Amino acid sequence: MLLDSASLYFRSYYALPDSMTAPDGTPVNAVRGFVDTIARVITDRGAGRLVACLDADWRPEFRVKALPSYKAHRVAENADDGSEEVPDTLTPQIPIILDVLDAAGICTGEAAGYEADDVIGALAHRETVSPVEVVTGDRDMFQVVRFEPTPVRVVYVGRGWNKAEVLGPEELAAKYSVPVENAGSAYADMAVLRGDPSDGLPGVAGIGEKTAAKLITEFGSLEALLKAVTDPMDRKLTTKARNALIAAEDYLAAAPTVVRTALDAPVVLDRDDAVPRVPADPERLRELTQRWGLGSSVPRLVNAMERRA
Repeated sequence: MLLDSASLYFRSYYALPDSMTAPDGTPVNAVRGFVDTIARVITDRGAGRLVACLDADWRPEFRVKALPSYKAHRVAENADDGSEEVPDTLTPQIPIILDVLDAAGICTGEAAGYEADDVIGALAHRETVSPVEVVTGDRDMFQVVRFEPTPVRVVYVGRGWNKAEVLGPEELAAKYSVPVENAGSAYADMAVLRGDPSDGLPGVAGIGEKTAAKLITEFGSLEALLKAVTDPMDRKLTTKARNALIAAEDYLAAAPTVVRTALDAPVVLDRDDAVPRVPADPERLRELTQRWGLGSSVPRLVNAMERRA
């Protein structure tokens, strides 16, 4: 199980009331929601190995260099260091989350200069032993699904855990009309064409999701599609699509670097990724639970760890 940690604790923060507080008044809604999510992943999905994947850099330099608009609207106002704009009451919860993970013995992974997306992509790419599931609320991660050498699926919780979708290549192909045999990479190519305003990706003007999927399906890949643009013998592209792609030439040269995960990211895990049967530091975990008023969330996690198959 690979957890898109920031995506999950952001969603917990907005899903749960900030009236969930520690004895000193510090909001802990994101902490409790995230810890509950891990307990549920272990219990409901049968996780035996698990990595909470972290952003070492939420807006990596290599992506900004390729496309300066990448996540530019999320940079905090007056932030000289380019830090992300995060709600004031979420920021102090992130160190608490990391402390709880450490005391519980839950593995974390990150790569200097890369996002959690890249950590997920790299770990999924190199896994040759176990089936992989990625838990995320971010559609960008659909690109990692595959059949071989081990199956990779995405547990998409963008509409909440109770409406979670489990997507492998077949489900992704059916949902977005992309080729099943290379559904993950085809989704990434489609996403380049479609764009994503939430990430500062303009996409190709006049090409929406359905047209993007149709083009990638017809040509097989973004690379093949772009070759057809300059091929005088090609008769499959409409004049409108050809002109739109030509007009977006600079964007299309840069966007794949931004959209695709870096499969060679130098991921470092802080410990073995096996889900522990007992907390790494039970006394510290009890102290954190009491100090931050984590109620039943931490005991639920410990219980899930102890009872896992």
